Order: sequence, then structure tokens, then C-alpha cells
Amino acid sequence: MSPTLEKAAPATGTPAAGGKLGHGLKQRHLTMIALGGVIGAGLFVGSGAGIAAAGPSIVLAYALSGLLVMLVMRMLGEMSAANPASGSFSVHAERAIGPWAGLTAGWMYWTLLGVAIAAEAIGAAGIVTGWLPGTETWMWVALFMVVFCATNLAAVANFGEAEFWFAGLKVVAITVFLIVGVLAVLDAFPGHAAPGLDNLTGAGHGFLPNGADGLLVGLLASVFAYGGLENVTIAAAESENPRAGVARAVRTAMLRIAVFYVGSMAVVVALVPWNDPKVVEKGPYVAALDRLDIPHAGTIMEIVILAALLSAMNANIYGASRMAYSLVARGQGPAFLGKVAGSVPRRAVIATCSYGFAAVLASFWWPDTVFKWLLNMVGATVLVVWGFTAVAQLRLRRKLERESPELLTVRMWAYPYLTWLALAGIAAVLVLMLREPDTRTQLYATGGLAVVLSVVGLVRQKRTARR
Repeated sequence: MSPTLEKAAPATGTPAAGGKLGHGLKQRHLTMIALGGVIGAGLFVGSGAGIAAAGPSIVLAYALSGLLVMLVMRMLGEMSAANPASGSFSVHAERAIGPWAGLTAGWMYWTLLGVAIAAEAIGAAGIVTGWLPGTETWMWVALFMVVFCATNLAAVANFGEAEFWFAGLKVVAITVFLIVGVLAVLDAFPGHAAPGLDNLTGAGHGFLPNGADGLLVGLLASVFAYGGLENVTIAAAESENPRAGVARAVRTAMLRIAVFYVGSMAVVVALVPWNDPKVVEKGPYVAALDRLDIPHAGTIMEIVILAALLSAMNANIYGASRMAYSLVARGQGPAFLGKVAGSVPRRAVIATCSYGFAAVLASFWWPDTVFKWLLNMVGATVLVVWGFTAVAQLRLRRKLERESPELLTVRMWAYPYLTWLALAGIAAVLVLMLREPDTRTQLYATGGLAVVLSVVGLVRQKRTARR
């Protein structure tokens, strides 16, 4: 690594941060984190609203947003393979743009993950209380918080092992669904006639049953379903071979997105009419399995969705705590969070879980005010993070080619043209968010958070420069 990059890099741990992170994640852990990160609760549950709005064109929506995500992940992979860091895109933004950008991207992401932890805990508790109606939601939320806080307070290998099995269950479930669905579409599933092309043409309503507006709603829904893929580049910094691990994960991103997202959406809309109420009420995957009369389809998918929610909760606690630790190590946060014990930033883990639990309490006590405001505030955060990532890659690529070309083991395709295309795509999604009242509110709230953090970052940057 060049002296300039090494100086700018926050080491995996620094004396100022109170210790060092370890390298307890094995390659199998990183591989499954990368695979499992693609298969989130947003795919199993949130895609139903997208299908209801876009109809069969949801396949096109997921393909378009998937292309954008692949470009972002390729850029992030290029920078992370050259310089693995627990702060990932926040570190790269700081090097390329300035400390204020690293602070803004990092703390926005931490805020996003904290709210996501709360939403996932509530969703998981809702499933369990459905099975055990005599129990209360808060009991299960508290249990999940304690379990995953404890998991993340222990050695990082515990987190890796938990994600390995969670991800394995999700991968097996989606693979079996795809196999069964393809057999049914090809008229090879016993006892069921193939639906033909009727569902793919909107059952008489066309491929775009709600026109371009429906496609745009589906596109927005699909963009946010991809959130969370960034965690693999955070986890890579604690793996046995960070450069090779992140490079391998990023290189297979295209296949995973094409198969798990676009492929499964194609199977769902081929099997189930887009306007079937069950698509939204029960979720698209349950609706598809019900069409095939799969016994206990609802229960099977509830188990898979529960695993997806708990997996995302576990991963988000990990990702948020490492992001907070990295920010503190770079002097961008309260120093007491930087304490490391047993190669784990335990204070950052506890702070993250406390924030997530506070958000849960807000959902119970102030669901229509405070919690709704939190949800709106983080609504477009992933787009801000992707924007910082693209700008950072534009600048750092030239620097790497000039100073350390040997570190470019992963290269962005057709640089800089596809980077500019990705930036244009991000800008286009932001403009589309202005069309819908709900997403417009999210955009304004997220923009307000970004402005506040940017001002704080710029003030800190100027004070540091004067000192």
C-alpha cells in the first residue's frame, strides 16, 4: 500500500480506538454473508407491494435496480479490495472527498441500521406471536435483542457462525422455491398445469397493467430491497484474507442478483396473477406456493421470513457497531465507543443495540410520530451512501492507478463511464422519489439529516485544520 493511503487509512484497530479488531471470520463465513445479504426480508415480504403496483413489469424493475446495485457493489469492491477497512464506504469517502463526507456517510448508515434493527425485531416478534398468541410482542423483541447483542459481544466468529447458518437456510429456501417454480412453469410439477404466458402478460392487462407509473413504484420498491449488501465489505476487514474475500464476494454479485432477485420475481409473476390479493396479504412467495397446493406453505415461508429477519437483525448490529468503531477510530465520534475488548468493540455494540431498542420503544409509544419520523429520516439513506461511494471511486481510482496499481485486484468496468452512469441512475431514483407523496417525505427527511451531519462534519474538519 502506498504511504499516502496507509496514512489515510484507519487501521483495523488503532491505539486511539483502544484496541484492535480481530480476523476471526473464515472464508466460508464471508461467502455466506455475501450470499445471505442478497436474500433479505425485503425480498420475501416487501416485493408484494411492488408486484401489486408494477404487475409483471416488476421483473424489469428488479433488473434495472439490480444493474445499479451491481455497479455500486463493483465500485465498492474495487476500493475495499485495495484497502479493506471496517468503515468501508465511509473510509473511502473520507479519503476521496474529505472527513466531513466520511462522517456524514458513516453516521447516516449507523442511523439507518439502528432503525432497521428495530423494524426487523418487531417483524420477527409479530411472526412468533402469531404462532403463540398468548405471548406479547415486547417479550420476543427483548429476547431477540438480548440474544443478538450477546452474539455480537462475543468473538466475531460467533457472528460469522450465526450468519453462516441463517444464510444457509435462506439460500436453500430460495433455491428450492426456484426449482419448484421453474418445474411448475415448465408443466413438470405433478398435478398442476402450467399457467402459460397469461400471467406474464398481465392476464389481459398487459406487461405494464398500471402503465409507467406502476413501473416507477415497483422500481422504487426494488431499489430499497437491495439495501444491506454493503455489510459484506465491512465484514471483509475482519476476515482471514480481506482482499481476496471481498474480491470474491463482489465478483459473484451479478450471478446472485440475477438468480435470487430477478429470477425469483420472474417465477412468482409467472405463477400468480399480479392482482391476486394474496400477493400483498400473504406475500408473493406464499401466494405462489399456495397456487401449487404445497402443504403448510404459509408456515414454511413464515419460518424462512423469520430466519431472514433475525439474520438481518444480527448482521445490522454487526455492521452498525463496526461502522461506529471505525468512525471513532478516525476521530469522528465519541471516544468512549472505541474501547475494544476481546477483539470486539463492545461499547459500540451496546450503543447500537440500545439505539435499536429505543427505536422499538418509539414504535410502541409513538408509532405515528417519533417512529414514523425515524423511518422517514432513513428512507433514502442507502441512495446517499451509494452517491458517496460513486464519487469516492471516481477520485480514488485515479490515485490508485498512479500510486499503487498493484492493489487494483478488482476493477470497475468501463471506468469512468459506468461510474458516471451509476451516479445518473442514483440521481434519477432521487427525482422519482419526488413523484410520490410518501417517498417525497422520506427524501426531505433524509436530506435534512444529511445536511445536518454535513454541517457538523465541515465544522469539525475546519476546527481540526486550524489545530
